[in-house]
Amino acid sequence: MNLTSRSSVRLWAVPAAVAALTALSPLTAGPADARPVGAKPAKSAPRPTTAAEARTNAYLASLRNSPERLRAFFQAMPKGGDLHNHLSGAVSTEYLIELAAEDGLCIDSTMTAVPAPCPAGARPAADARTDRAFHDAIVRAWSMQDFPAGQNGHDHFFDTFGKFGEVTWRNRGKLLSQVADNAVRQNQFYLETMISPASDGAKKLAGEVGWDPDLAALHRKLVAGGRLDALVADAKKEADDGDAEFRATEHCGTHKAGPGCALTVRWISQVSRGSSPERVFTQMALGMRLSERDGRFVAVNLVQPEDWDSSLQNYSLQMRMLQYLRGVYPKAHVTLHAGELWPGLVKPADLKFHIQEAVDVARADRIGHGVDLVHEDNWQRTARRMAARETAVEVPFTSNAQILGVKGAEHPFNTYRAYGVPVVLATDDEGVSRIDITHEYQYAAKTYGLSYPVLKDLARASLEYAFLPGESLWRGNPTTGGYRMVPACEGQRPGLPVLKRSCRALLADNAKASSWRTSGPAGAARADTPRTLRRRP
Repeated sequence: MNLTSRSSVRLWAVPAAVAALTALSPLTAGPADARPVGAKPAKSAPRPTTAAEARTNAYLASLRNSPERLRAFFQAMPKGGDLHNHLSGAVSTEYLIELAAEDGLCIDSTMTAVPAPCPAGARPAADARTDRAFHDAIVRAWSMQDFPAGQNGHDHFFDTFGKFGEVTWRNRGKLLSQVADNAVRQNQFYLETMISPASDGAKKLAGEVGWDPDLAALHRKLVAGGRLDALVADAKKEADDGDAEFRATEHCGTHKAGPGCALTVRWISQVSRGSSPERVFTQMALGMRLSERDGRFVAVNLVQPEDWDSSLQNYSLQMRMLQYLRGVYPKAHVTLHAGELWPGLVKPADLKFHIQEAVDVARADRIGHGVDLVHEDNWQRTARRMAARETAVEVPFTSNAQILGVKGAEHPFNTYRAYGVPVVLATDDEGVSRIDITHEYQYAAKTYGLSYPVLKDLARASLEYAFLPGESLWRGNPTTGGYRMVPACEGQRPGLPVLKRSCRALLADNAKASSWRTSGPAGAARADTPRTLRRRP
C-alpha cells in the first residue's frame, strides 16, 4: 500500500482490460423506463465501439439470465478506484464485532459498544463468538442487514456509526487493512477514504478560540502561536501510527504480504457539519492545511446528515467558510456531500440550492450523492456548469436507496450523464450497506441498461477524477469527448510498453498519467475479450 509519499510501493494502475482501448462516450441513453428525469437528450453521439468491446458487450448480454456468472463478470472487471468511502462504515460488521472482542469492549442494552468494565445490562462483545443470536443481533444493529423492506432506513443507517464508534477509533490501521484487501479483491487499484484527523484536538482548539464571523480573523486566531500547526503534527502522527498498524496487519514487505499492500490510499479529512461553526471551521482549516503539507491527505469533505437542523441552518455559512479557505489553501481539494436530500425529508425551501452553492460558492471539485438535483432552482444551469468544470458526481446507488429511498428512474444518474457531468460509482459505506463495488456496477448495468463500453468509462472516470497530482493522459474533456490520448502519448496502448519518448517523459513523476500504466499481477488481461474478463487476475 502506498500510504505515504515516501513509500517505495509501485504506482497503482488499471489493468489493460479497462485501459487498453478507446472508450465510448458515457452519454448512451438507458432503457425507456430509466430515462433521465427532466433532462434533454444527449446531443453528442457515442463514438464507434471497437470490435473487442463489441465482443465483450455481446458476452455481457449473454449473461443477463445467469446471476452467478454475471456477478463473476463484474467482479473480474477492473473498476478503477473508490472515491466516496467512509473508512469506519466500509469495514464489514463481522470484523468490527471481532475487533470489539479483541479490545475487551462490551455491548450495552442499546447494542452500543462501550469500554469495560461492562455496565449493568451489558455483555462482553466476546460473547458474540459463541452466541450466534447475540452476534446476529449486533450485525442487525450495526448495519442494514435484515432491515425491513419498504421502511425508511435513514435513521437506522446513521445510528449505526454511534453504535460501533468505540471500535473504529481504536483500530484505524486494522480497518484499512480489511478495506484495502477487499478493494483489491474487487479489482480496484485506488482508494480515497474519509477519516477525522486529530478530532479531539480540533474540538479543543475550536473551544479555546470560539466563534468569530470575520473568517480571516478566525483563521488568524487558529494559526497564532503555532496551534493549527500543532494539530497538523498530531494528524500526521495519527497517520504514521495507522500506517504502521496497517503494515503490521498486512505483513507488508514480507513474503506474507496481504493484497492491500499494493493499493494506493489517500485520506480525505472529514468535517462534522452538525457541529458548532467554530469547530466546523477548525476542522476545515486543519484538513486543508494537511492537504498542502502531507501528500497522504488530499481533500476535505463535510459529513453527518445533511438534513439535520444544524446542518440545514449552517449550510450556506459552511459554503462561505470553504470559499474563504480555498483562497488560503489553493492546492487543497474539496469534495462535498451535497444534495443528499429528497422531498419529504426536508422542507421544499431546503431542496433549492445545496448542490448549486457547493458548486458556485465552495467551488467543490466533486459532489457526493447529488440526489436532489432536479428539485433545485435552475438545476439545468448547475448541471451545465458541473459539466463545463468537470465537477464529477460520486454515486453510491445502494446508500441512496437505503437512506433516501431513491432508486431507478427517480435517481438523477442518467440526468447527470445526459448533461455531460462526469459520474463515478462508489460504495459510500459498504460495510453498513452490506454491499461491495461489484454490486454497484452490476446494479447500474441492470437498472440503466448500460453497455460494456459505458461501464468501462465509469471505471476510467473513477481514476480520471481522483485527487492525484500531475497531468492527465487524456485530452480535453473525456466525459464528453471520449478518452483520447494527449498528443505526447497518441498511438500508445495503456498496459503495454511505452515506446514514444514524449510519452515516457509525460509519465515520469506524474501520478495521474501514470495511473493508467499496468503494474498489476501477472496474467492481467491485455484486451477486452470475454476470455480475459472471465479470468481472475
